[in-house]
Amino acid sequence: MNVAEIMNRNTIAVQPRTTVVDAARIMLANHVSGLPVLDENGTLVGVVTEGDMLRRAEIGTEGTPAGWLKALLQPAAVAADYVATHSRHVSGVMTHNPVFVTPDTSLAEAVQIMLRKHFKRLPVMENNKLVGIIGRTDLLKALTAKLIETHELVSDDDILAYIKNEIGQAKWAPRSGLQVAVKDSVVTLEGTIFSDEERRAVVTIVENAPGVKEVKDELVFVDPGSGLAFPAASL
Repeated sequence: MNVAEIMNRNTIAVQPRTTVVDAARIMLANHVSGLPVLDENGTLVGVVTEGDMLRRAEIGTEGTPAGWLKALLQPAAVAADYVATHSRHVSGVMTHNPVFVTPDTSLAEAVQIMLRKHFKRLPVMENNKLVGIIGRTDLLKALTAKLIETHELVSDDDILAYIKNEIGQAKWAPRSGLQVAVKDSVVTLEGTIFSDEERRAVVTIVENAPGVKEVKDELVFVDPGSGLAFPAASL
């Protein structure tokens, strides 16, 4: 999947001269955590988020004032910090040089950017114009739709084939001593496993198989150290 398939095309943006209070009101009214900032030509010049407004003099959260030594050695940095905590306009608090994606960016790449940068939303740009926004809510909607789609009714044989294929590709999965049976979309697992992590992972594979209604876990845990066996009910 790519960004174009799930992005929100109803974008809301502000300008650098938008006041901080107006930007905050827009975010609250639209239940969003951030806004792209566009100049008069529609060019993306920044992003303003809830995080950019955490440190504000109005509510006493601007932090400890810089000491005289830092003010002497780094006056520009101290001045910039003052602007960020006191500016009346978005231009003073926004993040410059914003990270963005395009409609053709894969979802995998977009998610990696969001995780690495701790972003909740990303602007989507095409031909230097803002065409959408992709956020965590959009990803949750896509996930929900995919889960519903993949759990539509399929035959028992298809379910069994899916499970065997997934287990066969999993390098950690037990290669012997594992039996899988499917009847009326209910999967029964029997055999031996050697760690609770293996058990949970095998069950997860089965739960994710399209069409599965229920998983009966009858796996027996065998302690590699002692050789003692423990049925599922005893764990």
